[in-house]
Amino acid sequence: MRRLKITLSYDGTDYCGWQVQPGLPTIQGTLETVLGEIEGRPVDVAGSGRTDAGVHALAQVAACTLANPIPAPNLKKALNRLLPGDIRVLSVEEAAPDFHPRFQARAKTYEYRLWRGEVCPPFERRYLYHFPYPLNEEHFIAAAPVFAGEHDFSAFAASDERDAQGGSKVRTVFESRAWRDGERLFYRVRGSGFLKHMVRNLAGALLEAGKGNRTAEDIRALLEPGAAGKAAPAAPARGLFLLGVEYD
Repeated sequence: MRRLKITLSYDGTDYCGWQVQPGLPTIQGTLETVLGEIEGRPVDVAGSGRTDAGVHALAQVAACTLANPIPAPNLKKALNRLLPGDIRVLSVEEAAPDFHPRFQARAKTYEYRLWRGEVCPPFERRYLYHFPYPLNEEHFIAAAPVFAGEHDFSAFAASDERDAQGGSKVRTVFESRAWRDGERLFYRVRGSGFLKHMVRNLAGALLEAGKGNRTAEDIRALLEPGAAGKAAPAAPARGLFLLGVEYD
């Protein structure tokens, strides 16, 4: 048996997220089906994290265990031949037997993209949030660094079935910044890990700051342990990309 690390990119528009859901199209489920055809038996695929329905990835990381001796470069070709065109395998590598893409990840980077122009190009509409309305972008950009550091992000997390396990919602954000480039407004965050809907909630809070509904200090107060209240509504999924996952 061999452990394989698979790096893949996908357009999440037509999928109900990463995680397998009975009767629904998901990235994990599609990958498991194709790997099962190659292996001749069911194959379990682990991912670095569960992207939401409609979220995209430039470099998601997954892993599986196969008995099939097919060389890694040939497996990459076979996967891309069998997978739908909106899921592409970028690389397949031999990995240590105990490699787990989620538990061994050291950092992940996400980017949220908005289009600020009056007219959104039709070929971009699936990959950004069109927001042509009044927005103080200086406030949006200035509030982004507030999230950097180690904080309790409970106010920025959606309820999760894992909550019953009582796990900590403290996470470390290494970088949090926003900038304008042409008609696009970007928000990028790199951290040790992220909670359910967390990045979309961070982006939503920045939008609230830009609208004048919250100040940077209001947002900072939500990061305090035991803070009351929740962040603003999550920004739409279509503007979010998982850029990459880092390992030792």
